[in-house]
Amino acid sequence: MIKYRTLDQARVKGKRVLLRAGFDLPMEKGRVTDTTRVVAISKSMKYVLKGGGILILLAHQGRPKNGPDPQFSQKALVPVLKKILKTRVHFSSDCIGPEAEDAVSRAKAGEVVLLENLRFHSEEKKNDVVFAKKLRKLGDLYVNDAFTNCHREHASMVALPKLLPSFMGFNLVEEVKHLSAVTKSPKRPMTLIVAGAKMETKVPVIEHFLKKGDHILVGGCIANTFIAARGFSVGASKYDEEGTTLAQEMMMESEKPKRAKLHVPRDAVVATELSERALKIDLPVEDIEGDMCIFDIGKVTVKRYCELIEQSKVIVWNGPLGVYEFNRFSHASKRVAEAIAEATKRGAISIIGGGDTIDFHLKYDYPLSAYSFVSMGGGAMLEYIGGKRFASLKVLEKR
Repeated sequence: MIKYRTLDQARVKGKRVLLRAGFDLPMEKGRVTDTTRVVAISKSMKYVLKGGGILILLAHQGRPKNGPDPQFSQKALVPVLKKILKTRVHFSSDCIGPEAEDAVSRAKAGEVVLLENLRFHSEEKKNDVVFAKKLRKLGDLYVNDAFTNCHREHASMVALPKLLPSFMGFNLVEEVKHLSAVTKSPKRPMTLIVAGAKMETKVPVIEHFLKKGDHILVGGCIANTFIAARGFSVGASKYDEEGTTLAQEMMMESEKPKRAKLHVPRDAVVATELSERALKIDLPVEDIEGDMCIFDIGKVTVKRYCELIEQSKVIVWNGPLGVYEFNRFSHASKRVAEAIAEATKRGAISIIGGGDTIDFHLKYDYPLSAYSFVSMGGGAMLEYIGGKRFASLKVLEKR
């Protein structure tokens, strides 16, 4: 693994520490509903606080389009941070300027300053150096513990760490260490389980695994796209029509020697409505027609997927295989989760990631502790194991 400057090498006592967090938490009616990402970086936050530093949190929430928007405010995180960190939390309604500077000046060692949503300023996503310099005025040190955003070349991720002594947070260290185990000389067989809506976001990781892995198991709308690419009707199901040509190319690539086998569902669970009362049928993919919608992969495919998981020594899972929000269509995801957990008990390395994957586990009380590692990243996880080098990590390398 490349050597990075890490938080345990920083002297935080008496310092204002700008910590880039990857919160972006799910909320309902202004209240946080899942604190997993906060807990994940709590070790770094507590390290700064116990070390006598002032912790200044930089983060974003959602995708505001036209400046400040109350529904994307960070203020809802204040009670969450107070509960987890057990210290005073100051809030600034801006992340730069006089108000942010005043909030930082009032904070004492061992206290927290939570700054407002970075994306309320368009300069953040533009990696604007002037904006980064305004953030730099607030701190003495910079820490990146936002793996979820590491694939973005934003001001708080790339421009800012160039202006201050910069370090990698503890959770980010774990992310890089575990995901590097997939990209560098992994144990074999290695299996990727991938699902989601758009082909374009999954292409790099699938192409990487075609060359480096052994099995690729697809689910969700991606699976529908591959089914359509094989020439079968997917009825009224969602799929990426523009992605079918690329799906055909990847299936052809999979047939070449020394390429991973790309497994497409042979059967699917279909219904004409998405509800818990829906009449569902498990059909071979060649029998799907009309107004049928695919909401999960079928039992024959699930059995085949679980057998491949059982044989694997490295397993990477990103994305539930069906419309897991409805118990009626969560069967495949549950069986796969159980199969990966069993494989992990037998010594396999298992890595799962993505917001929906984690949400599935929380919804159905499947323990995340059953896996070797749980990545907080979705897109970042896929891009990293797909071989992309992140500018946000390069600036943290030891020189």
